Amino acid sequence: MSNIAFIGLGIMGSPMAVHLQNAGHTVKGFDLNPSNAQKLVDAGGRAVTSIADAVRGADVVAVMVPDSPHVQAVLAGEKGVFETAEPGALIIDFSSIRPDVTQELAKQAAERGFRLIDAPVSGGEPGAVNATLSIMVGGSAEDFAAAKPFLDTVGKTVVHVGTNGAGQTVKSANQLIVATNIQALAEAVVFLEAYGVELGPALDVLGGGLAGSAVLNQKREKMANREFAPGFRIDLHHKDMGIFTTAAREAGLVTPAGSLIAQLVASARANGDGHLDHSALLRGVERLSGTLNKEN
Repeated sequence: MSNIAFIGLGIMGSPMAVHLQNAGHTVKGFDLNPSNAQKLVDAGGRAVTSIADAVRGADVVAVMVPDSPHVQAVLAGEKGVFETAEPGALIIDFSSIRPDVTQELAKQAAERGFRLIDAPVSGGEPGAVNATLSIMVGGSAEDFAAAKPFLDTVGKTVVHVGTNGAGQTVKSANQLIVATNIQALAEAVVFLEAYGVELGPALDVLGGGLAGSAVLNQKREKMANREFAPGFRIDLHHKDMGIFTTAAREAGLVTPAGSLIAQLVASARANGDGHLDHSALLRGVERLSGTLNKEN
């Protein structure tokens, strides 16, 4: 059993930290919002008030924060992980950030005697709660092997995809596919409703054929009920699509569908939907079609 510092206890980080505590590890959690630590405390973990307190005595440091600047601040900032963690600590960054930022942070970590892997996840809040996340891991084979028991505790599909930054690159591809599927499902829902087709049976039969997907299974009820409490916010998917389109451009790639989806996500955010679940791309289809009920 290990001493684990878990930094970032939001929608995803909180259940992940609880799973690690329940597995028998000793987990200390830190979040800028102290109330986010309550579920970890209820599971027997500890809430602390700073990164330095969290990493003191920890042989594993897990990070789950929203964006590249947040990870840079947590790891390389004043009184951050690099300044205060135990020598040789294994750092597992579950955040979804730019691949080049991960590569630079991994270099800095190695220079300071730490081991760092990028381990972004897919599966949203249900995957975090049920410990069924898909985790794409970038880093050395040795560091992956050291981290795998912890990854297996919070995820179901855990795959080493390459060196540092590879995990983030695969996550970018994942976010392209997810957003495209959500947009297609949203358009299908609006289309079916426009013709008076009963939505439940229609989605049942679509889900049983080639059109079936994890997106359809997880997002159909949110769309049908127009209930968009966030499992994964549009704000975050907007950030992820920016990572994808920037990296694709830097590689000289032409990604017409990806560019269009990125603009549709940006439009949803610009229209005030950034705090909603990404299934609220449905509202964008309705907005463009003139059928949006502004009370929903």
